[in-house]
Order: sequence, then structure tokens, then C-alpha cells
Amino acid sequence: MRNITFTLDAYRRIHDLKYVFVVVLFLLYPVIVIANGLIICVVFLERKLHKPMYLFICNMACINLYGGSALAPFIIARFLTEDYQITWLSCLVHVFFIYTYGGCDITNLTVMAYDRYVSICYPLNYEKIVTPTKVIISVAVTWILPIVRFSITLFLTASIDFCGTIIEKVYCDNYSIVKLACSDISSYNIYGTTMILFALVFPFMIITYSYLRIILICLKLSKSGRVKVFSTCVPHLMALLNFIIGSCFELFQSRFNMKHVPHIFRVILSLYFLILCPLINPVVYGMRTQAIKEAVKRKLCFKLYQTSCCKL
Repeated sequence: MRNITFTLDAYRRIHDLKYVFVVVLFLLYPVIVIANGLIICVVFLERKLHKPMYLFICNMACINLYGGSALAPFIIARFLTEDYQITWLSCLVHVFFIYTYGGCDITNLTVMAYDRYVSICYPLNYEKIVTPTKVIISVAVTWILPIVRFSITLFLTASIDFCGTIIEKVYCDNYSIVKLACSDISSYNIYGTTMILFALVFPFMIITYSYLRIILICLKLSKSGRVKVFSTCVPHLMALLNFIIGSCFELFQSRFNMKHVPHIFRVILSLYFLILCPLINPVVYGMRTQAIKEAVKRKLCFKLYQTSCCKL
């Protein structure tokens, strides 16, 4: 393994505000763990929620825990220890966590969009189409496919020779490392472009198609039917919007010249994908999905006060 050490320069530039970031992260990270952990426990314990839609929501909570826990402890530790150096191996670990988290998230969102499409457009055949076996396969694919895909990316990144060691973020991301390369990266660029098309364009085509079909069905429904369909799709659309915002912030940070933007805002933008995405999703599904909200109430209320505490 190479004996290379990178410097995460963003820590130095916002040094005076480090305790603000530490306090905020200390407050938000436990909420991420508790909120997503609660959804996982509720879906696991409540038999009524052992249905494809809720299992996909549970899988989303697992992905949120994975992404939210990947780098938050590291960032807090770096602020407190003021050690802004990171080894080459640790940098690769950062890249792996970030990109597999994003890949798992968009893949699961795609599966959830297809699930909503089948349940709304083919309600009578839903159980025949979305079988337990297909659900298990879909959940497995949301994890295995991104891990395999970005393991190849990681292998290509590991073969690059570097002419610089300064990364202007609070964590390593793949493009920030590639920008430091002084070797030929043409094969890497070809693979990277292909993977972007495969990892983002293809899923968004499936999501767009699913919602176009749902909209066509909605036009034929009564007002109450449209409201019911809308209420089941809103949480997914909000989670999708959350992912798009986080991805755009990450893209702007990596691909465009952001030197005119104050460093504090650049750090906040870079943390959205890792902190706010896994924080917002469980709140959205907990508030907007009635079955989960009711199950959470039942699990949190003491049995002696269940009648008075848990009335809807």
C-alpha cells in the first residue's frame, strides 16, 4: 500500500468555527441513528408492516444508517483532534463509503418507484408481480450492485499516480483525488462516464417512466382516488428530491470551481449528502406514512397508558 498522506484543507480554513460544527454534528448524528433505527425496529417488529413497500422503506433506513455513520464520527474526531492528515488507505475507504451509499440510495429509490408503479397501475396483480422472492432479490441488488460497481472504480483510482496531496474538503471524494493525478487517466474517464450513465441516468429513466404511468392512471381516477395515490407517492418523491439536492451539492463541490463561495458554505454543502439526506428521509416517512406513524406510536407508548397515549 502506498505511503501517501493527504491534507484535508477545509478543516484548516474553517478552524475558528470548528466547535460550531462539532456541536451541530453531535446533535444531528444521534438523531440519524435513532430515527432510522426506530423505523427499522418498527418494521421488523410489526407484522402488519411486513409488506414490500415497508420492507423497502426499512432498507432505505438501513442505507441511511450506513451513509450517516460512514463519515460523521470521522469528521467530528478530526475537528476535535485538529489532525487534518489522512492516509491513502483511509481516503479510499472514504470514497468507497460515499459512493456505495449514494449508489445504494438511488437503486433503492428506483426499486421503490417501480413498486409504487405496480401497486397503483396493476393493483389486482400486485402480489403476483411483487413476490417475496423478488423483494429479497431487489433488496440484495440495491446493496450488491453499487458495491461491485464502485469497487471497480476504487481499483482504478488506486492505480493513479499523484502530483498533489491537498484536498479542499472535510473528507475524500473520488473526483477530488482524481484531480490530483499526474498519470494518464483516459481509461478511468471512460469507465467513470459509463458508470455515471449506468448509475444515474438509467435509474432516473425507470423512475420517470414509473411516474408518467402513475400520472396517466391518476387522470382516470376520482378526486378521492387521486388524493390516495398522491399521499402514497409524496414520501418517495420527497426522498428522491432530497437525494437530487444532496447529489447536486456534491457535484457542484467536485466538478465546478467554487472558490468564489465562502469555505463555510462549501463545507455545509458537502455535508448535506452525508448528514441531512439520512436525517430527512426517516422524518419524511415517519410523518407522511400513516401505518409507520401509528406503529411508532404503539411501540413508544407504555402499555398501561396505551389507550390514552395512542388514540389517533
